[in-house]
Formats: sequence, C-alpha cells, structure tokens
Amino acid sequence: MPVSTIDPKTGLIVIDLQKGVVTYPTAHPIDQILKHAAALAAAFRRHHQPVVLVNVTGGAPGRTEQTFRAGDLSADWSDIVPELNQQPSDHTVTKRTWGAFTNTGLEARLKSLGVTQVVIVGVATSFGVESTARQAHECGFNVVLAIDAMTDLNADAHTNSVTRIFPRLGETDTTQNIIDLLDRTHA
Repeated sequence: MPVSTIDPKTGLIVIDLQKGVVTYPTAHPIDQILKHAAALAAAFRRHHQPVVLVNVTGGAPGRTEQTFRAGDLSADWSDIVPELNQQPSDHTVTKRTWGAFTNTGLEARLKSLGVTQVVIVGVATSFGVESTARQAHECGFNVVLAIDAMTDLNADAHTNSVTRIFPRLGETDTTQNIIDLLDRTHA
C-alpha cells in the first residue's frame, strides 16, 4: 500500500549498510539498495529531517539453534558505507541486537526531536529491518518501509517480511514515491 502521508517530523533509519555487511550475498543487487538508501538520505537531509545510520557490532546473548558466524572481521567491518555520504548532522547508532531500538537510546532521541514517523531501509529485511520496524511500531511511531531500499540474504525471507509482516506494522512504498511525498510535504 502506498504511503498515505509524511508527518511533519519524519526520521530515516538506515539499517546495517556497513562495509562488512554489504559484502554478503543478497537476494537483490546491493548496489541498487545503496543507491536508493543514499537517495533517501540526501532527500531527508535536504529537508532537515533526521537521518539515523545504524551499524551492528555484535549479537544478542543467548542460545539459538542457528548461529551466524561472521568469521574474522576486518577493522572497518562496521564502518558505514561511503555511498551514504555520512554527515555530521546524522545520528549514528551502534546496535548489538537485531533491532535498532534495544539499549541504544534511539526512541528517546527521536522523540526528543519530535519525530512521529520513521522510514526504514537496509539489510537484512527479515532481521534488522523487520526487528527495527516492529520496535518502532511498538514505540508508537508511524512506520514506512522503502521496499526497494532493502534486501535480505534469503529471497523467501525478504518476500515474507514485505508481503506478510510489513503491512501489519506500517506502510510500504518505493524510494521515489517516498521522496516525492517528502518533497511535497516540505515544499
């Protein structure tokens, strides 16, 4: 369903578009995901809306049946990719769980800025993006998901999130439609 409105104070949350993560094989070409995420970041900055760049440096404690082993990580593994053109005004969040709100202060930060809506993009759709969308919804934010600015390591998992989960958490749309609506809202 297309986005119905962009709130006056809307934040962009970019999940795990960092040097180490973008090297993993994904269901959709990562260069297109980076292009769309960068376009959204530029549009949000142009309209003086908050941009949150999220990276991951670890995992939540606890036993799981499937453990992701990243192997030896390079020193720049968690660095935000240069395509996003990180700016001093951007807020950086380092997470150690799937969702960007757990133990990061992100909810308080966004609410202190008057943010009532978030647009979420990044990798992986069924991990960090979906978890962050669930948390944002539970925190009372209006949630928008730019479906052409996200991908997953598994095409079926991506499709499940986009078609079954996201419509229950918010609204989905394309990068260009979101930018067009942002431009009209802040004209």
